[in-house]
Amino acid sequence: MTIKLIASDMDGTFLANEDQYDQKRFAKLLKELKERDVRFVAASGRRIQNLRELFAPMGNQGLLDQIDYVGSNGSVVQTSDEELYAVYLTAKQIEKVIEWNSLNPQSADNLIVLSGTKGTYVSNHASQAVIDQLARFYPNVMQVEKLLSIDDQILGVSFIWPHDEVQKYVTAIEEVLGHEIHVTGSGFGSVDILPKGVNKANALAILQKHYGISDDEVMVFGDNSNDLEMLKKYQESFLMPNAAAFMHQVHDREALATNEEAGVIKTIEEKLNLSQK
Repeated sequence: MTIKLIASDMDGTFLANEDQYDQKRFAKLLKELKERDVRFVAASGRRIQNLRELFAPMGNQGLLDQIDYVGSNGSVVQTSDEELYAVYLTAKQIEKVIEWNSLNPQSADNLIVLSGTKGTYVSNHASQAVIDQLARFYPNVMQVEKLLSIDDQILGVSFIWPHDEVQKYVTAIEEVLGHEIHVTGSGFGSVDILPKGVNKANALAILQKHYGISDDEVMVFGDNSNDLEMLKKYQESFLMPNAAAFMHQVHDREALATNEEAGVIKTIEEKLNLSQK
């Protein structure tokens, strides 16, 4: 098996609780991947700025040039040193999804998050605890009075619901607006509204074209519905054992351990016959 690019979701997949990962073990793995000319891609619903911060410690090992980034569930694609792709929602699309939310009786208390190039925007009723939690995933969180008056390019809109209700709302929004936007769940109760055609598989295709990598040279890891497109596309695709039950119904090949047990690293080590720990 020849693998040239490995892409992993972050939350619930590569990262353990509190954004932790075994930095020493990963640096060792990344060094061996570099020797084999294998790229590692952080593919997440998080903003790329946040992803770069997560992997900044790899700079101490001179390994940052081996990491590429798919942010905002595929809205932005960057190599270690350049942006290859970025796409944004139109003002009309943002207006439509916010209007849909306002007309949904069950949406009265949900949180709306707009992810832009300059910052992350939430309504001014959000509590400080909520803002602090969002800051884990989004940079420069700001409260605004009118979400539709923001002067920024918006990569995506997220609605936050109880975790077990996410798929219900993904389906509901798709039925109304799916012809012009892409809707996906990305964990922690988030329903993400993205430009049409945006997903992690299409984003990885941009990196593949950039590096000249074929589909059978790609390995991917994920745990949620925002990973479905890439899990379905690539033969070497692994679902985390800790994924929700509905994901196990659509994908049956699992990583060797959970995210809390460094399952991504462990699976890469074994499948590529790399030294462990």
